[in-house]
Amino acid sequence: MTLRVVTIGVYGFGEESFLRRLLGADIRLLLDVRQRRGVRGPEYAWANSLRLQAALARAGIAYEHHPELAPTTELRQVQYAEDDRLGVGKRSRRVLAAEYVRRYEAEILGSADLAPVRSALPRGAALFCVERDPEACHRSLIAELLGVPIEHLLPS
Repeated sequence: MTLRVVTIGVYGFGEESFLRRLLGADIRLLLDVRQRRGVRGPEYAWANSLRLQAALARAGIAYEHHPELAPTTELRQVQYAEDDRLGVGKRSRRVLAAEYVRRYEAEILGSADLAPVRSALPRGAALFCVERDPEACHRSLIAELLGVPIEHLLPS
């Protein structure tokens, strides 16, 4: 198996398509890098922590929460302000704000211990958050820092 980091978000998936995509990519461990492990809206209720963990367990996929890699509430507010300035919503965002990226890299990744994530990669691990597009999510910043090939799983 070639070492790689895989990422996946919630938006655009239903529970079944999400699980199929993970299994198709031979993912055996989902690394949740969200601070708050809930998603608003009934169409994404399956991605709320307890429901998600139950669905993953039924599919034979392990789950770990890594809140130390999640952006703080203050950092998320920096991104929301840029979203407001650009007139985009969280679900339609395509890129991260430069200030958010700078601060996330300095405040979170600058002191984060990525050893647990690195050691999970050979086991078929995926970094998980909410945004559909990896460029609009901090999981892409984590993936880049790991220095291995990246595969982003997107909805069909």
